[in-house]
Amino acid sequence: MRLCRPSFHVESPLLIDPLDLLTGEDLFDDPIASSNLPRLFPSHHLSTKPNDSDLSYRHRFQLQNPSDSMGLSGLLVLPQAFGAIYLGETFCSYISINNSSNFEVRDVAIKAEIQTEKQRIMLLDTSKAPVESIRSGGRYDFIVEHDVKELGAHTLVCTALYNDGDGERKYLPQFFKFIVANPLSVRTKENTFLEACIENHTKSNLYMDQVEFEPTQNWSATILKADEHHPEVECQTREIFKQPVLIKAGGGIHNYLYQLIQSSNESAQIKVEGSNTLGKLQITWRTNLGEPGRLQTQHILGTPFARKEIELQIVEVPSVTLLEIPFLVRLTLTNHMDRKMGPFEIFLSQRDPQGEKAVMVNGLQTLVIQQVEPLSSMDFNLSLIATRIGVQKIRGITLLDKGEKKTYDPLPDIEPHKNLWWGPHGDDPMADFP
Repeated sequence: MRLCRPSFHVESPLLIDPLDLLTGEDLFDDPIASSNLPRLFPSHHLSTKPNDSDLSYRHRFQLQNPSDSMGLSGLLVLPQAFGAIYLGETFCSYISINNSSNFEVRDVAIKAEIQTEKQRIMLLDTSKAPVESIRSGGRYDFIVEHDVKELGAHTLVCTALYNDGDGERKYLPQFFKFIVANPLSVRTKENTFLEACIENHTKSNLYMDQVEFEPTQNWSATILKADEHHPEVECQTREIFKQPVLIKAGGGIHNYLYQLIQSSNESAQIKVEGSNTLGKLQITWRTNLGEPGRLQTQHILGTPFARKEIELQIVEVPSVTLLEIPFLVRLTLTNHMDRKMGPFEIFLSQRDPQGEKAVMVNGLQTLVIQQVEPLSSMDFNLSLIATRIGVQKIRGITLLDKGEKKTYDPLPDIEPHKNLWWGPHGDDPMADFP
C-alpha cells in the first residue's frame, strides 16, 4: 500500500439552520426585528448539542456549530487508489508480509527495490539478517522511502525467500508498477534578464518554499521583485517567516525574474570559448498537507556567443562633412584572444556596386595597425574624404590580418552621411537641403 497523505472527509448532506426556515436573509437589516430575535427564539443556540439519548436523529441535518457549514467532519480518509507520483517527491510505501498458511515460516529474507529504465535501487535487504520466523496468521510490516529523480515507468519489486513447514526453500515475488509525471514546467527567456515561468501540472496546490537560480561561475544573478509597501511590524515578521508562493492546481503559473551580470574580467574569454551555460534552478515546494518536493532543472542555456578572434568596430562618425574636405572616422580594434594578434591593415574594399566611390581614403590607401595585446583593444582614426554631395554611405571598411593572410568581412555600410558643397563665393552650404 502506498503510504501517502490522507484527504479530508466531507459530509455530503446539506446542513441547515432552523432559523432560515422562519426568517429571511434580510432580517438583520431591520434593527428592531433583530433585537427581538432572542425573545422569539430563547432556546435556540447554534452551540447546543443534541441529546445523545435521542435515537430519532431528528437533529442530524441541523447546524450544531458555525464551522459545520463547511461540511468538514474533522475526519481524515486514507487514499483508496494509488494516486499520482510526481518528480521531486518522496515515494513512501507501507509493505506487509502476511503468513496466510497454517504453519510457521522461518528464515524470511525480504528485499524491496525500485526499478526504472536506467537503474535499480535497493530500498530494503534483510538477506544478511533474515526474519527468524512468522507464525501462522502473523505478519511482518515495514516502510520504504525513495526520492523520485526520474520520469517515466517505475516498478516496486518486493520478494520474500523463506522456508515452509517442510523446510523447503520457496520464493515469492510481487510487482507494483507506477508512472512518475512531471509536476512543473519551467520556461525561460534570456536577454540580460532571465524570466522563469513555473507552471503547476498537479491536481493540488503547491506552495513554493524556494525558487533559486544558481548561476555558473561566470555569472551572478539577482532576483527582481515588485515593490510592496507593508507596515513596519509586518515587514519584520516577513523577514523571520518567509511567506510561501502559492501556485494553484491544474495550470497555475508564477513568474520569477532574475538579472544576470557577467564577470567583467572573463567576458572576453567566454566569448571566445562560445560558452552559453547560464546556470540551473533549484525548486522546493510543499503540498496542502505539508508533503515536501524538490526539483533541480537541467543547465539553462542562453544565446550562444559568436566566436570572434578579432573585432573591428566603428565608434564615431561625423554626421555632416564638407565636399573634398578630409574628415576622421574613429574605430576600435579588439583582440579577444589570450595571445598577441597582428599586424593588421585597414582599407576600403574596391568592390563597389555603385561604381565610383562617393567616400574614399585620404592619403595612403592602407592603414597599418601593429600588434594588439591579448584581451585588449586599440583606438585609431581613419582619414576619409567625400567626392560627392548629398547623403552618402561609407562602404567596405575591411580588416586584413597580415600574419595569417586572412581577410575579414567588411563592416556594414554606415548611413546616413551628408556631404555639403561650399561654394567659391561663400554660398550657404545648407541652402540646397531642406
